[in-house]
Amino acid sequence: MSVVMELLLLLPLVLLALEAPLCHGACVEVDSDTEAVISDGFKLGCIYCKMRGEVDATATVKWSFKGSGDSDFSDLYIYEDARGEIIDPRFYERLAWNGSKHTTDLQDGSIYILNVTYNDTGTYKCKFSRTLKYSNYAYEKTIEKNITINVVARLTRGMASILSEVMMYVSIIGLQFWLLVEMIYCYRKISAAGEEALRESALGKRSRRLL
Repeated sequence: MSVVMELLLLLPLVLLALEAPLCHGACVEVDSDTEAVISDGFKLGCIYCKMRGEVDATATVKWSFKGSGDSDFSDLYIYEDARGEIIDPRFYERLAWNGSKHTTDLQDGSIYILNVTYNDTGTYKCKFSRTLKYSNYAYEKTIEKNITINVVARLTRGMASILSEVMMYVSIIGLQFWLLVEMIYCYRKISAAGEEALRESALGKRSRRLL
């Protein structure tokens, strides 16, 4: 009987573990990398999180580019209504959408450059235009982010980048360990409560028999 009870008590924990990978992570605004390697691919990151998740919204993303020898920005790429268009002929067949997919409520407006060249060195501007749709009105919000990219022959990593990555992995491992401890603690509490209930039930049956 106790084995059956333990299996029943473990069932919610198993279901929780199975559901965990299906959860969607929260939006986090992370700065883009700024060093691209010649002839490799490179992701230009641009994330603009929506603070009110329950509010319907639509967004468009427009990229502009100012090369190292250019005097001003020129239109590079626009993504609207789940469709992207390359505007700058220097990037034809070398640029792809790498942001939010299958939705017009964009939060990730990143793009990906294929076969990076030294001519891709310069400043990229990401313009996020979002319309929040409330019941009686619409609210528009626009932000711009500038990203200066340097193209190099070989990737170099600074100490700050290495320490940041190490701390990220340490945090992930620490959170997983904490979750495991919490699951074990909850299981023991539920198991103890179940055993106590069985003892009280057995005592009640014995008392009724004596009566």
